[in-house]
Amino acid sequence: MADLVPGLLICLMAVQSSQQEGNSTRTKTNIQVGAIPKTFKGYKPNQTNQLPALIHPSSDPHLQVNPEDPVTAYTTGVLSTWVIPLTYILAMLVGVPSNAYILAFLRVRLSSKSFSTVVLYLNLALSDLLLLLSLGLRVHYHFNGNDWIFGEVSCRLITALFYGNVYCSAQTIAGISLKRYLAVVKPFLYRRMAKTTLALWTCLVIWILYGAAIVPELLVRQSYQITQLGITTCHDVLPLEEKSHFPLVPYRMVLVCLGFILPFLICIYAHVSVVYHLGQSACDWRPFIRVSTLVFVIFVVCFLPSGILHILHYIKLFSSGDDGLYGYYRVAVCLCCFHSCLDPFLCILVSKTAASELQFISLHGILQRPAVMT
Repeated sequence: MADLVPGLLICLMAVQSSQQEGNSTRTKTNIQVGAIPKTFKGYKPNQTNQLPALIHPSSDPHLQVNPEDPVTAYTTGVLSTWVIPLTYILAMLVGVPSNAYILAFLRVRLSSKSFSTVVLYLNLALSDLLLLLSLGLRVHYHFNGNDWIFGEVSCRLITALFYGNVYCSAQTIAGISLKRYLAVVKPFLYRRMAKTTLALWTCLVIWILYGAAIVPELLVRQSYQITQLGITTCHDVLPLEEKSHFPLVPYRMVLVCLGFILPFLICIYAHVSVVYHLGQSACDWRPFIRVSTLVFVIFVVCFLPSGILHILHYIKLFSSGDDGLYGYYRVAVCLCCFHSCLDPFLCILVSKTAASELQFISLHGILQRPAVMT
């Protein structure tokens, strides 16, 4: 599985590269999201220019794009009109029923002794489910030639759900990893902790950060009409020359660090520490270490590319105006969706690794020591 996911990413990147060399017929419109970095640039049309007749009759603002820019190739190419929506459909078919089942299963376990663990996995399943459900309208959007027909309000809502839950999933996984670290590396401290209270506060902080992530998408315009192409895009092309975007540049960078970089560093440290301490034990922890490492590698493969490309695209966009990395970023985000649909199966895989004294909670458990992880 760990070999298949990187292969998929490489194939999708190759499709994007081939598209940007030739394809110059259409473009997308997007949000005035106050300096959100994951978009192409758009320009306000000159007042003297006449809008083409194929533009949908609407009072929505219009933008122009340079036909030679990567935005045109991305908007009209196979990557955005077929590969990405088909990837979303696959993730939804697998992830929606599995995460819904996990939610139903864990709900009846809230009164169990492992309440704190159940709460964290409920939080993860809910976040993954919301992320996957937000893909439905985006599938239609991409199949429709990147032409958004559902209105501005729905565009803001879908955009907020999509990106907010990507952050939320990564932060929840970091919280689970930290809990596992405390149980294995600091067992005496872990026994003295108020685990239920800590789990509830962790979830509360995560959802506060989730709210901070979605506010820009909900407060500003997300859909624009592209004058040359006659389409209305949703969160793909922004009027970056507008003054309203610049104050939010540092805000978005901080959000990327809190939503991607910090959870990633926590997961790395927690996993390495847990593996090291288990390796020093007299017991044979190799089955669990192998499975835990596989889960960690899948997390890295799914989240690290989007985090790196997000930051690089942000830096290039506002330093030199180059938005050529946006298509690659959209491919990398598909991997985040795959992780959301894989989470329930990864939990099952960990729970089935019944190594010697290890005790697992079926479907939603994380590494436990007897009478410790409660």
